Amino acid sequence: MGKINVTDNSFLRQFETEVSGGLAKIEYAQQERKIFLTKLVVPTEKCPQDFSDNFIKEVLSIIAERNISMMPTSPEIVRFVRKNKRYRSMLPIGVRI
Repeated sequence: MGKINVTDNSFLRQFETEVSGGLAKIEYAQQERKIFLTKLVVPTEKCPQDFSDNFIKEVLSIIAERNISMMPTSPEIVRFVRKNKRYRSMLPIGVRI
């Protein structure tokens, strides 16, 4: 799978991308220097199997470029961060998942 083109729709407070004719999104809430990733929505039909992980990686790279902490509250994103330890450095100080 190639690079995913993710856009930040700040009006709706979500990162989004087109996939298989649908819209995949990660909803967020931002407070000061933290971004809370609250919900992952991926159209399940006709979606590549590893799409969710690649989409989350793209969003986390955007957040890393902004140099802000991220707090995953969506179960899918928490599971992803647990599997991929390198993203734990993006968590706020004192937070463990």
